Amino acid sequence: MSAPAPAGGRGARPGAVLTGVGVGTGTAVGTAVVLAPPARPPADEPAPADALAAGAAVRAAFAAVASTLRERARSAGTAAAQVLQAIALMAEDPGLLAEAERRLDAGDGPATAVHEAVETFCAVLVAAGPHLAERAGDLRDVGERVVAHLLGLPPPGLPPLDGPSVLVAGDLAPADTAVLDPARVVGVVTERGGPTSHTAVIAAQLGIPCVVRAEGALGLPAGARLAVDARTGTVTCDPPDDLVADLAARSAARRRLVRGAGGPGRTADGLPVALLANVGTLEEAERAAAARGAEEVEGVGLLRTEVLFLDRALAPALEEQADAYARVLTAFGGRPVVVRTLDAGADKPLAFAPTGEQGNLALGLRGLRTARRHPQLLTTQLQALAAAAARTRTRPSVMAPMVSTPAEAADFAARARAAGLAEAGAGIGAVVEVPAAALRAQALLAAGLDFLSIGTNDLAQYAMAADRLAGGLADLLDPWQPALLQLVALTGAAGAAAGRPVGVCGEAAREPLLALVLVGLGATSLSMAPAAVPAVRAALARTTAATCRAMAAAALAADSPQRARTAAAGLADPQVLAL
Repeated sequence: MSAPAPAGGRGARPGAVLTGVGVGTGTAVGTAVVLAPPARPPADEPAPADALAAGAAVRAAFAAVASTLRERARSAGTAAAQVLQAIALMAEDPGLLAEAERRLDAGDGPATAVHEAVETFCAVLVAAGPHLAERAGDLRDVGERVVAHLLGLPPPGLPPLDGPSVLVAGDLAPADTAVLDPARVVGVVTERGGPTSHTAVIAAQLGIPCVVRAEGALGLPAGARLAVDARTGTVTCDPPDDLVADLAARSAARRRLVRGAGGPGRTADGLPVALLANVGTLEEAERAAAARGAEEVEGVGLLRTEVLFLDRALAPALEEQADAYARVLTAFGGRPVVVRTLDAGADKPLAFAPTGEQGNLALGLRGLRTARRHPQLLTTQLQALAAAAARTRTRPSVMAPMVSTPAEAADFAARARAAGLAEAGAGIGAVVEVPAAALRAQALLAAGLDFLSIGTNDLAQYAMAADRLAGGLADLLDPWQPALLQLVALTGAAGAAAGRPVGVCGEAAREPLLALVLVGLGATSLSMAPAAVPAVRAALARTTAATCRAMAAAALAADSPQRARTAAAGLADPQVLAL
């Protein structure tokens, strides 16, 4: 494991405050663990004296990295294991190895050959569209591990942790975020990334306070005491005792409020707001279903089904899919479960469902549009869900991603009914993540849909023309952007006019204050990472529906996300602000 970077860095002084983008509302105080920079090939690495021996060493290094990643996968949770297994497959890519060997034959040194081969493949991924940038990051992580192995250096990534630690890095590789342990990692600070980056999403799911895009973070000295405040997006080096006491008091107040709120989600005056879980694997769903007390969720608002399809040569058969869906439906019994059909394309390409040449994958065949070229994928998935519903005698709902027009909504509804989901009593809906869908929400519902669910992450990126993975555009992706809130309001009003439910399944629902605004905009359910549910439940319990509507109106009237947040906070119960 890599050792922490030497103390000093660029010399953040005691009491220095760095500002970035906070993820969540929590606080943490812990010891800074600064991740060492990745290994780089020597600038003057000589050509190998024996190309055959060098080739064997490179192959052994790739194999060792793949083996290490698979070993970590075996001891990780299921979601983390799937990430690690996918990255291990990259280390076994014969094309990547062949390119490294070709460069060895051309006279590059072993580490240089690996680095240049990886960069060549990364360039191909980036040229294919901005949404493959995260895959390029995975590939670079593999290359850095192989280079470290060849040079006899510690691999990049997390060092052993002693006591409560705040990880500090340029950014965290998926192989590292996949195995974060909240018992040891109390906070995360990065110089890069954004509020919807891989690091931010995983930290939020684990309930770890996180600040991304904190300029100067790598200058924080290893071993220093750090105070992380996700609500304000600040990181304080060697904080004064009064700040530590204030953060501790806030954390204690938050715990008291959360413990005091149980039962179904509802406002202070009794308006029901179902609090649901976003889950991506069968094991996540089963854990969420088993939670009780303040941690209990009322069902699943978003079951991502991509995990069954990714990194496979062939699509899963109907029976395999039906078994998987049945496990989730059985775990939740009579509680609602909303299944999102395959959201493939863009940054989630499928080997068995090629989309052909596309200039911009984010604007091409992805989500429901994949069915235009591969209709059987959707048909089989819908039939599998109907079979699981019949087997478990439950009534799941199903929704399609990337619905843009009433015609697409009508076609999806017809396909779902033809597959037998209407007979199973399932609700049929769509994810609103394209501005056109929000603008025409009433027409979508009239086309045969029973409900809508708003995916705020993609809706923000399409509304603001800002790539979700582009950390430099984080301000445009702020979920408090009034333009985004206006699209949510249009969708909520359409649902109210039609007497149909409108949920929110994007990351915006996890912030307690924003959750109240979303309810005021017409959301009838909120779906989020299970760790966020207790705080949102507590916020609702202290706020009337009328106050939610007033907060929503104030946020809509603002001319910036900062002023929208401030306007809503000015109307909130002071204790809600502690959540």
